[in-house]
Amino acid sequence: MTVLRSTHQLHLGDDVVTKRFTSWGRGEALREWRGLTLLHRFAPGIAPAPLAAALDAEPPEVSMSRIDGTPLRGTVVSRPALRALARTLSAVHRAVPGQALAAIPTGAWHARRVDTHVRSRLARRPDGPWEPVVREALAAGERWLARARLETVSGADAVHPVFGLTDGNIANYLYGGARVRLLDFEDAGRSDRAFELAEISSHLSTWVDSTFDVDFFLGLCPLTEAESARIEHLRRLNALLWLGNLLSDHGTPRRNPPGTAARQAERLLALL
Repeated sequence: MTVLRSTHQLHLGDDVVTKRFTSWGRGEALREWRGLTLLHRFAPGIAPAPLAAALDAEPPEVSMSRIDGTPLRGTVVSRPALRALARTLSAVHRAVPGQALAAIPTGAWHARRVDTHVRSRLARRPDGPWEPVVREALAAGERWLARARLETVSGADAVHPVFGLTDGNIANYLYGGARVRLLDFEDAGRSDRAFELAEISSHLSTWVDSTFDVDFFLGLCPLTEAESARIEHLRRLNALLWLGNLLSDHGTPRRNPPGTAARQAERLLALL
């Protein structure tokens, strides 16, 4: 048995994984269990099978089947892997019927929360000894945010409700040579397709320690014109969010290579 530590502990057996939560104030364990059971019901095989849960325990824990595969994070993500990821996401986004989807809460992250968070952070942003490219990107982001409104990309043609992880970290996607399967549902809930695709396309994990062809990946996903515009908007918002994270005092810079904030600033400028 191996024990892995982060925001939770994973106890890995031969066939069973038990996830013991070290924080659960946001309902992480319930989200995890709900996500596993929903996909086991409507898209079996795409995620671990739910086995047992102690949601009222302290700490709460969830047990699930152990699945094979290599996390996409930390790899050069091949085109076959990108195709497999697109197929899996498409299957997940089609799987949960509307009535079941309407009965579950919104995911921990969603477009409105990102928008509010970014605007609040920029409004109180302290000055710092940032590199010139970081200052340029922050100024450009503020100018864009002053005229950009989420409402303009939130119409019925742009928001297609789906079940999603609401977390774009590609470490949560395991590739087994034929298909991609999902892990980590502690932020999962009701979302929308454009938000889910923007989350992955904007996540630090796609470029800090991985190679991921975002344009090729998005080209594999059937989208309406309105969804494409929403993705473009949300990629910019998420890029601003990540730059703010990297400049914050929350420890994110210590988890990434030197120069990550400057590289993120360059990516934000390219999106803008």
